[in-house]
Amino acid sequence: IGPAVVKAIRPYTLLPFDVHLMIAPADAYIKVFAEAGADIITVHPDAGPHLHRTLQLIRSFGKKAGIALNPAISLDILDYVFDSIDQVLVMAVNPGYGGQEFIPTQLAKIRLLSEKIIKTGYNIEIEVDGGINSRTAVQAIQAGATMLVAGNAIFSGGPQKYNENISALKAE
Repeated sequence: IGPAVVKAIRPYTLLPFDVHLMIAPADAYIKVFAEAGADIITVHPDAGPHLHRTLQLIRSFGKKAGIALNPAISLDILDYVFDSIDQVLVMAVNPGYGGQEFIPTQLAKIRLLSEKIIKTGYNIEIEVDGGINSRTAVQAIQAGATMLVAGNAIFSGGPQKYNENISALKAE
């Protein structure tokens, strides 16, 4: 969703808006999303020429900064920006469309990321997106995830099933 939608729904909830920008360059859109009401703005490391500068730009608007890592991206990219991030979004699928299967190798990445974060002493959330269902949610949390993004697990079956689907996911 774009900044116009964020701005339109912002007055109706105090819940945090976590915006994942899958665009490049991202810098040109950060101010617009921040002003629209985003609370957390997450970018991909290759979404601009200077990752550190992009993270500082996000924080200059008083927003939390995140980095999204596609499945093949190494955790090493985080080593020099841990002090500038509030969350890491581990993509457990290759971004592009919903309904993909969770890539099992991402569990090892989540574990390693959790260990790295503990060693830094920073308070950084680990968010996981892609292929989350009742089985993979448990696996991701056991590996160290602190936040999950679920699409198909919630929206399958239509609006009459949303509450049931959310309850089932939480129960696991």
